[in-house]
Amino acid sequence: MVDFQYKDAYGVKDLEEIVRLLRAPGGCPWDAEQTHASIRRNFLEEAYEAVEAIDEGSSEHLQEELGDVLLQVALHARMEQEEGRFDLDGVADGICKKLIYRHPHVFGDVSVSGTGEVLSNWEALKRVEKGQETNTDALEAVARSLPALWRAEKVQKKAKKAGFDWPDISGALDKLSEELEELKAAAAQGTNVEEELGDLLFSAVNVSRFVKADPEQALNAATDKFISRFRKVEALAVREGRSMEGMTPDELDKLWERAKRT
Repeated sequence: MVDFQYKDAYGVKDLEEIVRLLRAPGGCPWDAEQTHASIRRNFLEEAYEAVEAIDEGSSEHLQEELGDVLLQVALHARMEQEEGRFDLDGVADGICKKLIYRHPHVFGDVSVSGTGEVLSNWEALKRVEKGQETNTDALEAVARSLPALWRAEKVQKKAKKAGFDWPDISGALDKLSEELEELKAAAAQGTNVEEELGDLLFSAVNVSRFVKADPEQALNAATDKFISRFRKVEALAVREGRSMEGMTPDELDKLWERAKRT
């Protein structure tokens, strides 16, 4: 039994202490063995679960999931503290200083006309802060660990700020058609298929920007729609006393068309 004071309600400092005890000798063997790399995926999963709670509109669920995200922050900070590099207070100090620096219209004497100017100033200050001297530096700074569609979107938005973009959606649509034809040719030849597929997806993200659609949300919605129709196809097959596995592609396609109409 560790030396710990039980309370009716706990705060962030209590979380910090619990994490310390979990990783200390006599604590939890599993927690003590973890490294930044070993729980990297946990961080991503917890962040996505918090986003799902936001989508659900459930405050209770969101509170729980934000706690799981906060635990990941506390764990990573504790690992660094054990090595004498920084602690949770250092994390808080860093983000506080960043917020103050990037909001000169709140904490300084800069005047802004609205949200657009706030965002423009934010990007300019960020580039100075990160030492990004060129537009390419800004593109390369976009995290590679982001979901690929979001990374492509962020890179394209930064390229647009440098003046590198189609004037309207027609150029983006034409490029999408061009990339589709190149993919067809690559598939027929059996060469460079993955590269051309990547170009097609990148162009599709370009189109999503012009129609102001989140590419991740659009793809998730399409996946949900596919699952819904797939369920209908399977149900139709069962009604006919068949299994999907025993049907021909043409038969399945006919059921798919029927599912689309229901």
